[in-house]
Amino acid sequence: MPFLLTNVKKITLPILAGLLAGCGEQQQGAPPLPEVSIVVAQSTPIENIASVPGRVQAIRVAQVRARVDGILQRRVYTEGSDVKAGQALFQIDPRQLRAAESAAAAALVRAEATAANAEQDVERYKGLIKEHVISQQAFDGAVAAARTAQADVAQARAQLDGAKLNLSYTTVTAPIAGRARRAEVTEGALVSAASGTLLTTIEQLDPIYVNFSQSSSDLLSLRSDVSAGTLKVPELNKVAVTVVLEDGGKYAHVGHMNFLDLSIDEATGTAAMRAEFPNPDRTLLPGQFVRALISAGVRPNGFMVPQRAVKLTPQGASVMIVDKDNLAVSRNVRVGALREGSWMVSEGLQSGDQIIIDGLQKVQPGSPVTIVPAATKDASTSPSGATAPTEPASGATTPSASAK
Repeated sequence: MPFLLTNVKKITLPILAGLLAGCGEQQQGAPPLPEVSIVVAQSTPIENIASVPGRVQAIRVAQVRARVDGILQRRVYTEGSDVKAGQALFQIDPRQLRAAESAAAAALVRAEATAANAEQDVERYKGLIKEHVISQQAFDGAVAAARTAQADVAQARAQLDGAKLNLSYTTVTAPIAGRARRAEVTEGALVSAASGTLLTTIEQLDPIYVNFSQSSSDLLSLRSDVSAGTLKVPELNKVAVTVVLEDGGKYAHVGHMNFLDLSIDEATGTAAMRAEFPNPDRTLLPGQFVRALISAGVRPNGFMVPQRAVKLTPQGASVMIVDKDNLAVSRNVRVGALREGSWMVSEGLQSGDQIIIDGLQKVQPGSPVTIVPAATKDASTSPSGATAPTEPASGATTPSASAK
């Protein structure tokens, strides 16, 4: 029995040692390289789109206020309706001002009668002064009285015109054409010219403005790009602007820039801008918040990179590139607007760069990788509709990302 146990030990120990050695060799073997799929960057002219928040503003706003004192008798217009320039809106009690007009008319008649009598005196004195019946002093006094009477007539006529004007103010009319808002006062209210009682507001909605602003740093970068030739910008009135509504839909009409403030707001550090849009259907309303997409020129050499390939951090944006040695390298890039799932990249890339779009979670900078066909990774197509390379060779060519 001791002999059998000894033989078993002699046989088992070499077997266990071999098994353990085999396991050790397997554990010491190199792990497989992470598999990634790529898209090859190709530069192409892309439209430079700047996305900024904006607010709609009426192209003209008129506050209709009382210009005479009186009791508001009635509201003539329909609240919230379109009115024409000169259309009656309110009626103020005209009786007091009509009486003032009559008094001014009577004063004018009296002044004209006095002036006529003074003219007759002058004509009569002309014959008497020749015969030396009256003195020169008396004649000069008659001429002065006639001139004073004529001045009184002019003053009375001006007072009558003022009375008629005030009487016309009792019928409050629309100074501009547009949409009249609700009335601020009701019938029976006392309105005052001294305090300028607000009666209603009229807003012209077609065309209409969209106000927005751009930071001074963005404007400085834009000017630098224009000076360097990396961005071609049209004239101000030819810059097209598209509006995205609050529900995510695009406004049907395209507007154009018509104002750029040349000073920077000290409080916000931004420059004010404005675009004008046609608004025949009254889709855009004053005070409405929208997002403006500004076509700020064309970049002759730009890139569109799938959104999932770009890493955004507080320090900036970056992508992972596969270099000629099949090593993953982090590359800082400058991104612009996001369109249809792709970032516009204006700096940091070169044509032919192999950008990793899948497998990023398994890749570390400086580590080797294996490029696999994008079809096996179920990669989405590029913005231009082209897929990633189907061969893992570093020299493979793929259609470029679409221009923005």
